[in-house]
Amino acid sequence: MIEDDIPETIAVEVAYALPDKQKIISLQVSPGTTARQAVVVSNIVSTFPEIDVDGATLGIFSHTLGTKGMPAAEAYVLQPQDRVEIYRGLIADPKEVRKQRAAKAREERAAQKAEAKAATGKTAEV
Repeated sequence: MIEDDIPETIAVEVAYALPDKQKIISLQVSPGTTARQAVVVSNIVSTFPEIDVDGATLGIFSHTLGTKGMPAAEAYVLQPQDRVEIYRGLIADPKEVRKQRAAKAREERAAQKAEAKAATGKTAEV
């Protein structure tokens, strides 16, 4: 292998998003930098202090690190143009949210039926 073929730095991005604010930081890092190291180097916590750099779940282009055969964030060596995504924890249980949404839809349908029935009954009386 020829030493000149190894780039001095590679371009990567670190991304984090809240519902109302997003940030993507472009970085030049040394080859061999891990996903977790890139998050630290990005200093994204200066914008989003709530991020737990050591414990945050990370992913590369929507593939969560440490799952489904992906290496852990501490072991994943970044490739040129990788985007490291910092994931937030779920605020609500998705299953419970679906149940609540379904219950609300049932209530709305029942109210519409009651209104239609009441409107039909009034029309018949006139």
